[in-house]
Amino acid sequence: MAGIATHPNIGGYVIIGLGCEVNQVQQLIDDPRLQSATEAVPVFTIQQVGGVRKTVEAAIASVEKLLPSVNGCQRTPQPISKLRLALNCGGSDGNSGITCNPALGAASDTLVRHGGSSVFGETPEIYGAEHLLTRRALTQTIGEQLIAHVRWWEEYTERLGATIDNNPSPGNKIGGITTIYEKSLGAIAKAGQAPLAAVYNYADKITETGLGFMDTPGFDPVSMTGLVAGGCNVGVFTTGRGSVYGCKPTPSIKVASNSFLAARMRDDIDINAGTILEGTETVEQVGQRIFDKIVSVASGEKTKSELAGMGDEEFAPWILGPTM
Repeated sequence: MAGIATHPNIGGYVIIGLGCEVNQVQQLIDDPRLQSATEAVPVFTIQQVGGVRKTVEAAIASVEKLLPSVNGCQRTPQPISKLRLALNCGGSDGNSGITCNPALGAASDTLVRHGGSSVFGETPEIYGAEHLLTRRALTQTIGEQLIAHVRWWEEYTERLGATIDNNPSPGNKIGGITTIYEKSLGAIAKAGQAPLAAVYNYADKITETGLGFMDTPGFDPVSMTGLVAGGCNVGVFTTGRGSVYGCKPTPSIKVASNSFLAARMRDDIDINAGTILEGTETVEQVGQRIFDKIVSVASGEKTKSELAGMGDEEFAPWILGPTM
């Protein structure tokens, strides 16, 4: 919540709590990210204000006070190095690992060369291919951090009576993916060829330039929520079966693995990587188109998900521990 509140694309926020819950408002206020706020943040608890209606009225009044400063914000030229890119895939198929994912990897490499940050996640979906990432780690410590997260997931799934190597979803299987190892090899193609410069815990603030990895579940909304909370200000979401994922406050650019999907879901897909299968474009050419779209969207162009109004309900934090 602190990461979303202080996200670069958020102009202002109000904090509302009940008053006696475990997740106390004060704990959120004490987060270092909120402590760095330059202005006082409106904070309410329903119990202290006197109920829901009074809290809503007080919050509306606070938002109205925030509007002049938020509306006064103006776009200014910024270097591409300021971009923090979230990489994610969902509804993958047998084409994803040879079209949209490697094309996104090429775009990611271009951003890294410009001094930006590109971060991917979904730890259960790199399983079996993590050695390909540790070989690219800038330091031994970074590689060991990645392996530590993989081992945690092995223990976690075992405690729940499951296994991490049974990850492909029904849609993945219908799309032609047979095992987690096949899925993982395709998934890490999103990361391109850049050295692995950082490994983050879930929703940690992204601080390093270059390619990074964040420990997240494979479930798309939860994964993207962590990446956005970390500060990613543009997202690229590859899909083979079809996804309508939008994510305010971060624009979500959708890339299809095949032309059939791109045509069928033209109102949701921004870029068609199926041209690679057809031989009319190379991975590098589609990667350049993705990179150009990233820059255009960061400059104000609306994605298909934004035009459709998608993204208001996609805040899905990783719920840790049992519910009692």
